[in-house]
Amino acid sequence: MLIIAGSDSGGGAGIQADIKTVTCLGGYAMTAVTAITVQNTLGVTGIHGIPAEVVAAQMRACIDDIGVDAVKIGMIGAADTVVAVAEVLAGLRVPIVLDPVMLAKGGASLLDDDAAQALVARLLPLATVVTPNSPELAALAGSAVEDEADALLAAQELLLQGPGAVLAKGGHLPGDRIIDWLVTRGGNTAFTSDRIETRHTHGTGCTLASALACGLGQGLALEAAVVRARAFVAQGIARAPGLGAGHGPLGFYPL
Repeated sequence: MLIIAGSDSGGGAGIQADIKTVTCLGGYAMTAVTAITVQNTLGVTGIHGIPAEVVAAQMRACIDDIGVDAVKIGMIGAADTVVAVAEVLAGLRVPIVLDPVMLAKGGASLLDDDAAQALVARLLPLATVVTPNSPELAALAGSAVEDEADALLAAQELLLQGPGAVLAKGGHLPGDRIIDWLVTRGGNTAFTSDRIETRHTHGTGCTLASALACGLGQGLALEAAVVRARAFVAQGIARAPGLGAGHGPLGFYPL
């Protein structure tokens, strides 16, 4: 697994959560760090971007020597990094899961406008599946997402922009049940689960995307990979260690 994402000093999201997830699911994690963030459960207080050429060099070092079975893309940050990542991935024929990280759990912006436009133009068409939450889906599709019907419609619109599939996550929408929509050119599938009331949800998006990419890299069909990834996140929330005074991290255990 090649993970392209930012570092979370608090260990709950980003590269740290990705590595823990892939390891728990039996994969081998390699990384291309795009940014160093200063953060904990209370929020992000600093971001230092890694030069685009260094990000690309990290990717090539892993691909050329060790090889890659699947790719997970998380926080990118800058437009030139988006372009550099897309250029390296253009000839790679493996599953690519794109988690379009735009906001940290505490609300800090992690993707500027130019980078968002570059992401849509350069990375969406390369993605096997893109995994936006509701605010990210609304921003990428250019339409309001306030309920399940909005989410399904916006996911169908986003699919037209080039990804192989869209997994529209419903955790930000109101209701006692969480509904995630998997939208493909072959049809739409709803995945539902009971909402767990907790503040310990830091890194759920990173964890889900990495678990999904790991499953695809291990040969699971898309729907089966989604089922396992959702189960892994649910277990992580249920077994959260209760750390920090803010949005705490998940618990990471093999399924």
